[in-house]
Amino acid sequence: QVQLVESGGGLVQPGGSLRLSCAASGSIFSINVMGWFRQAPGKQRELVANINRSGITNYGDSVKGRFTISRDNDKNMVYLQMNSLKSEDTAVYYCYVLRFGGQDSWGQGTQVTVSS
Repeated sequence: QVQLVESGGGLVQPGGSLRLSCAASGSIFSINVMGWFRQAPGKQRELVANINRSGITNYGDSVKGRFTISRDNDKNMVYLQMNSLKSEDTAVYYCYVLRFGGQDSWGQGTQVTVSS
């Protein structure tokens, strides 16, 4: 099992920045992919970004060029730097990991609100 704890959400004005962090614990040796999904009210959960153990990244189309995902394998952390935030980025952001065996684990979620 892998436990995930997110931090860094909050309220920010349009055009602003936030950095999300996610700490993994437990069976960390089995983690392959780390990443973030988000879910806005009334919408389906969508991929924001992910990164594999080798550092290869993947981004959702709506965040390309604005968000950057990074990972510290020594600290078992994954980060999401969010710049040029828009109102449509408002959502609950969930950290997740995908293990080499195919199992996934999810964090509790952290609210990001972009509003003036």
